[in-house]
Amino acid sequence: MKELCPAEALHEECGVFGIYDSTGKTNMVSAVYSALYALQHRGQESCGIALNVDGVLTGYRDLGLVSEVFTPRVLADLPQDAKMATGHVRYATSGQRTRANAQPMVLHHCKGAMAICHNGNLTNAPQLRHKLEMNGSIFHGTSDTEVIGYLLTQNRLISPDIETAVCRTMEQIVGAYSLVIMTHTKLIAARDPNGFRPLCIGQLPDGSGWAFASESCALDAVGARFVRDVLPGEIVVADYTGLRTIRTHCGTAPHTMCVFEYIYFARPDSIIEGTCVHDARLQAGRFLAQEHPVEADVVIGAPDSGLDAALGYAQESGIPYGVGFIKNKYVGRTFIQGSQAQRESSVRIKLNAISSTVAGKRVVLVDDSIVRGTTSARTIKLLRDAGAKEVHYRISAPPFAHPCYFGTDIPDEKDLIATGHTVEEIRQIVGADSLGYLSIEHVTQLAIHSKCGFCTGCFTGHYPVPAPNETMDIVYDKPLSQSQTKKTPVS
Repeated sequence: MKELCPAEALHEECGVFGIYDSTGKTNMVSAVYSALYALQHRGQESCGIALNVDGVLTGYRDLGLVSEVFTPRVLADLPQDAKMATGHVRYATSGQRTRANAQPMVLHHCKGAMAICHNGNLTNAPQLRHKLEMNGSIFHGTSDTEVIGYLLTQNRLISPDIETAVCRTMEQIVGAYSLVIMTHTKLIAARDPNGFRPLCIGQLPDGSGWAFASESCALDAVGARFVRDVLPGEIVVADYTGLRTIRTHCGTAPHTMCVFEYIYFARPDSIIEGTCVHDARLQAGRFLAQEHPVEADVVIGAPDSGLDAALGYAQESGIPYGVGFIKNKYVGRTFIQGSQAQRESSVRIKLNAISSTVAGKRVVLVDDSIVRGTTSARTIKLLRDAGAKEVHYRISAPPFAHPCYFGTDIPDEKDLIATGHTVEEIRQIVGADSLGYLSIEHVTQLAIHSKCGFCTGCFTGHYPVPAPNETMDIVYDKPLSQSQTKKTPVS
């Protein structure tokens, strides 16, 4: 699902959710709406809800935030007597920004129907799409989720049940995928064998049903009790018989969770692979203070994902922690804006420095990453304009020098400031008095309660699975023979 976009900040991928209540007592529309609100940080481009009423799948999806798409009128028009539902929030890490790429994707076939929610990127999506098109499949969008949908449909037509179809599909797709699939009788969660993206299981009150979500904060939003994470390669099925699992694909690949879930993507109150995200970010700050100490008067964080790491830095260093910025809560993350001009404008109104915190002081500014460097330079300038005497910049991740192929839309290498620049050169470009990045050694030690390994390909260039050599970008104004894939390096 890779689509390049010249944004300064990192792009989020998607959030998936599914819920099943055998008693029918849960208001599914309200529950999924609440869960999507909790997952809004994972995708702010489009969202959707699919509902299962007596085996009939219906739903609504569109471009926009949850509050914009699901107005009171839209919510009132959705079926209120469903026992099963799925929901999705999306940011386009692949595919174009069109309503056709919004999810859940609802597909109908001769054996029934299914609604599909997907978080992640497939590295072999271009080849699979080309093969499907040559066999007559007609694509309506440009995301690799549609590729998964066609494969699931094909496999379902030759399989005795949907679980077998999911197993067969997992044998065909490569890369990152956390899936929630709803059929007329079952709710299914599946995770790729590497476990790149998070996916967890929750139980509804009184044991009446189950929920699957990208993050545990969504389970909290619907009153579900966190049970555990879906294992890498595991298929979990919820239906009237209860919960059962299929572990045929478990243990077939090393567990390489995306470490940036802890640094930036996930909400601080979520628990992923046994570690609270807030605790992982505190640990990042502590490591930064150990690796890059400095004499200063106050430690501040760049809202929002830099705040916890700043607190950890302050605790470890003994330097007082302060609130250095006020964030305009009505402005979303800068990468959400459609054009570079819009993004730059939103940065200008997004943050304002608190002069009483920083004026005349040596400031340690903790942030989660430097991508292009333009936002970093503007942020540091805000502090200097507010009277900061010195600004020491600390980053709770190693330098981004390579693209990601598994659901994080990191820009082309030529646009990454860490590619082709030394740390000293970057310091000069952003205008800091000193600059320190978290080491690779320490970034893999952030999740202190987790037993998994981590993918650090965007830092090291070493990936758990082979990188693709084609993109999923589709050009509609060319003849069909040229519209399958653009053979350009993925970035």
